[in-house]
Amino acid sequence: METRYNLKSPAVKRLMKEAAELKDATDHYHAQPLEDNLFEWHFTVRGPPDSDFDGGVYHGRIVLPPEYPMKPPSIILLTANGRFEVGKKICLSISGHHPETWQPSWSIRTALLAIIGFMPTKGEGAIGSLDYTPEERKALAKRSQDYFCGACGISMKSALLPLNSESSRDDKEDRELARQISFTAQVNPPGSSQTEENEQLQKSPEPDQTTFTNPQAEPQDEQAASAEEATPSTPTVNTSRSPRQRRAHQRRNPASPGLIEVQHHAVNGSNTGSAILIVVLTFALAALLFRRLYLANEYIFDYDL
Repeated sequence: METRYNLKSPAVKRLMKEAAELKDATDHYHAQPLEDNLFEWHFTVRGPPDSDFDGGVYHGRIVLPPEYPMKPPSIILLTANGRFEVGKKICLSISGHHPETWQPSWSIRTALLAIIGFMPTKGEGAIGSLDYTPEERKALAKRSQDYFCGACGISMKSALLPLNSESSRDDKEDRELARQISFTAQVNPPGSSQTEENEQLQKSPEPDQTTFTNPQAEPQDEQAASAEEATPSTPTVNTSRSPRQRRAHQRRNPASPGLIEVQHHAVNGSNTGSAILIVVLTFALAALLFRRLYLANEYIFDYDL
C-alpha cells in the first residue's frame, strides 16, 4: 500500500502511524484501513455496559478527507443499533458535519471513543440519529453479534478481545470524552439532499497527494464574519480598504446595502460617460462630413468658372 501514496503527505504519514497504533484489537474497539484504500477504515466498537447497548458489538466505516487531520472524518454505522442510522453519516462535533469544531489533535481512536460514549445519549433530531425504545435496542444488541462484514471480512464474534479488569478504566475514559465533545442536534437544511450526500460516500477518496492547510485560517474567518453579523451598525463602505479586503467583505456580506449603492452609482456613472462620448463623436463626424461636402461644392464651382 505504501507505494501507492505520497509518503511525504501529512495525511498519509498520520494515517500510517495511526494504523500501526490501532493494529491490535482491544476489548472496546478496533479499527484498520481497507487493504486497497488508506482513506477508508472499518471499525468495531463494543456497546457501553449498563446501557441498552450492553453486549452489542457494532461495525462501521470511517471515510477520511485528503486534508486529514486538518479536516474531520465522516462516520457511518453498518450494524443496526437503534441509536445511529445505518449507512448514513452521523452528526457529531468530531465528524464531517462540523468541521468548525474539529481539532487536528483528535484521531481515529478519539472518534471510536466518542461513538461509544455517545451511544447512550438522546438523538434529539440530529442527522443520522435514532431514538429506539430500550427493548428494541437490547434486541438489536444481541443480534449485532451475528453481523459479518463482507468488505473487510470481519466477524463480530471475533473482532474484539474479551472484557477484562481494565474495562472500568476505559469506560470512564469514554464517558469523560463524551462530556468534552458535544453532540450537536442538526436537521437537514432546506434544499439539501441527504440521499445525494450518502451516495457520494460510496466512492471513498483515494488521493495520491494531499495538501497541508492552515487549521487556524478558517476559524478566524468565521469569527470575523460572526462579529460583523452581530454588529447592529448601519452598513457603510470604507474607501480605505484594499481591493482584496473589499472582495473579502463582499463575500461575507453579499447583500450589503452600502456596497450595492456604490456599485449602482458606479454603473450609472459609467453609462452616463459612455452616452456623452457617443454624442460628442456623432457631432464631430457630422462636422467632418459637412466640411467635406462644402469643400467639394466649392471646388466644383471654381472649375465651372
